[in-house]
Amino acid sequence: MFSFLFRTLLVVAALAVLTVLAWPQFLGLQNTWVVAHAVSLRGLAVVVAAALLVLLTVLLILVRSFRGTTALLMVFLALFGAVNVGVLLHRGTASALPASARAADVSGSADESADDATASITVLSWNTLGDEPGADAIAALALAEDADVLTLPETTEETGVLIAEAMRAAGRPMWVHTVSFDLISKARSTTLLISPDLGDYTVTSAEGSGPPGNTNVLPTVVAEPVDGTGPTIVAVHAVAPIQWEMTNWRSDLDWLAEQCDTAGTGTDGVIMAGDFNATLDHFAGRADTAGAALGSCRDAALAAGAAGVGTWPTWAPTLLGSPIDHVLATANWQVDAMSVIQDEDAAGSDHRPIVATFSPAG
Repeated sequence: MFSFLFRTLLVVAALAVLTVLAWPQFLGLQNTWVVAHAVSLRGLAVVVAAALLVLLTVLLILVRSFRGTTALLMVFLALFGAVNVGVLLHRGTASALPASARAADVSGSADESADDATASITVLSWNTLGDEPGADAIAALALAEDADVLTLPETTEETGVLIAEAMRAAGRPMWVHTVSFDLISKARSTTLLISPDLGDYTVTSAEGSGPPGNTNVLPTVVAEPVDGTGPTIVAVHAVAPIQWEMTNWRSDLDWLAEQCDTAGTGTDGVIMAGDFNATLDHFAGRADTAGAALGSCRDAALAAGAAGVGTWPTWAPTLLGSPIDHVLATANWQVDAMSVIQDEDAAGSDHRPIVATFSPAG
């Protein structure tokens, strides 16, 4: 009797845990401590499930009296692994992929209209872990990607100015906008660089932390076009979902979702990019329109088939990492291409840079 009860409880508990970890959105648990961490590492979950299947196979062979329960647990683990593989494949595992076959044509038309404020916009985002790659390396990458906008969490104003100077020397001037909550920790600074070709911008996010003017712990920069023409640009840094910051983390994501709906006096919507410390799973429940990921913003990586590629940490293979860095935009913009850049893994940051190119939606 005790053995039967134990086995029943074990099977039910395993089914419940695996169900929650596979799709916590069923019960609205994607933003809770522990579950939020587990669901952000779907690739690693597949590896762990495979390892447990091997162990259970050995148990199945050696312990006959436990075979029925073992076989059932193996079925659950196989289904758990299959769900995670399916989610990753659906979101996309290509690190660099055009969002559509029209990308080349759009690029060509953008070149012809370089002077047009509504031409394509390339956004490069990189959490630099406190300026670690250095201004020259960041500028070189921005120039190589022909970036119009750089969103740089954990990057100081001093480094932002050095990046702008290096890019200006290469014929690509940039305006620098930085919001710092303090000058002690570099993580408490976020820097945004915008090409003058996009027009004049002014920062509207507050220097102080917390809604309604900013994210709670780490600064986000919201910049609006002075003349109202062009997208509002948001350089994002949400706090990580560690145990004592869960309330702030959830608040940050809610506030960022609001920026996709309400920020900006411009006529061309919102483009936001940076370190969200959240995956698409954590965005669940925060979309306001069909096809959106956060508020009314759509995820560029999902559109380009790269939303399953890990951007953090750099020491982990991309399929085992967590895709917590994003470039998002409102429906005013279509995604032409998006890449998770992997050749900067030794640059000093624990995040991979990401780059996306948008053009005005037709």
